[in-house]
Amino acid sequence: MSPDLNVGIVQQRAWNDKHRSLDESERGLRALAARGARLVLLQELHATTYFCQTEDTSVFDMAESLEGPTVTRLAGLARELDLVIVGSIFERRAAGLYHNTAVVLDRDRGLVGTYRKMHIPDDPGFYEKFYFTPGDSGHGRGRGFTPIDTSLGRLGVLVCWDQWYPEAARLMALAGADLLLYPTAIGWDPNDDAAEQQRQLEAWQLIQRSHAVANGLPVVVANRIGHEADPSGHGDGIDFWGNSFIAGPQGELLVQADRETEHPMATLPLGRSETVRRIWPYLRDRRIDAYQDLTERYLDHR
Repeated sequence: MSPDLNVGIVQQRAWNDKHRSLDESERGLRALAARGARLVLLQELHATTYFCQTEDTSVFDMAESLEGPTVTRLAGLARELDLVIVGSIFERRAAGLYHNTAVVLDRDRGLVGTYRKMHIPDDPGFYEKFYFTPGDSGHGRGRGFTPIDTSLGRLGVLVCWDQWYPEAARLMALAGADLLLYPTAIGWDPNDDAAEQQRQLEAWQLIQRSHAVANGLPVVVANRIGHEADPSGHGDGIDFWGNSFIAGPQGELLVQADRETEHPMATLPLGRSETVRRIWPYLRDRRIDAYQDLTERYLDHR
């Protein structure tokens, strides 16, 4: 594990034209590499618009395999720019089996790991259950909440809706993750008033910074930006709020973007997690003998 690590985020708009979207991703990757970044996080589904606003079977034609053009292009950029890149694809695993998949490309080693989104939402404007199968449970490469080993450290990669669940962050920490990364696509209903928008934004940042505190790990979050219309015309679309950020192992905010195209970067002293965990030894004091009820959906108190 590198003691100090320059980590960057590509916060961008995206289009259904994958070439155009990936060109935008590449510009961000090159800009961050020129500034000294060694690890770069891209946002969720950065090669296309957020197509889950409607249910449309023709959208499955946009999915691709782990050997497809997006992974191939990112692997080439990782090698050329000497980067570890965390990207995102709409994965076709088999006929009728699709995932929202984070991919990790390690410099000259290519694809070294994947994480298939485990928590799948189904809400107005976010109809993800129509498109995505949850990742497989269990331990091991590409399964469950398993960190991905890279030349820069062990990455606890989770995706968007996963960010609201402390269990996911904890399991990544227990499996030895050196930092937590959340590629994201989250935004407002344009009809939300300013007060509601602010509450949602603050809650989103607070829950993820709390994962840093509870686990003594840095957190890196990449969100998309811009208004994306509802393709069906039935809704008012989504205003993606950006505000990508990087926090340290005590939840301290190191850098935060705004709502425009931006490539924030911070230096993470990864070794500080050891110091933080010595003064806040949550892992030592966990009552693992008393948590059995956490595997229940709900406890009926009657």
